[in-house]
Amino acid sequence: QVQLVESGGGLVQAGDSLRLSCAASGRTLSTYAMAWFRQAPGKEREFVAAVSWSAISTWYADSVKGRFTISRDSAKNTMYLQMNSLKPEDTAVYYCAVPRWAKYYSPRITDFSSWGQGTQVTVSS
Repeated sequence: QVQLVESGGGLVQAGDSLRLSCAASGRTLSTYAMAWFRQAPGKEREFVAAVSWSAISTWYADSVKGRFTISRDSAKNTMYLQMNSLKPEDTAVYYCAVPRWAKYYSPRITDFSSWGQGTQVTVSS
């Protein structure tokens, strides 16, 4: 079983930047895609971004495309989310996740079996 720990959240103003990290332990994730999801108060959890096991391919939700950049360092078993030009609507708890199957990508929440505890990102206007 893999353990995922997010960090880097905080309170920022609109237009600021933050960098989230997700450190994995318990299993090497070199053959697994990794993803970020977020959940705002009163809303369902939604897909934000994903990176392939090779780090060659990335996918983004339309709402963050051009502002967020996902990356990973397989040697450190760590994934990152660089968030620029933050908006108040980016306020949410951000979760990292790993899918059920190796070498598999999907934006569907139900396809992910391992989740971190989340890190809060609050963007004030």
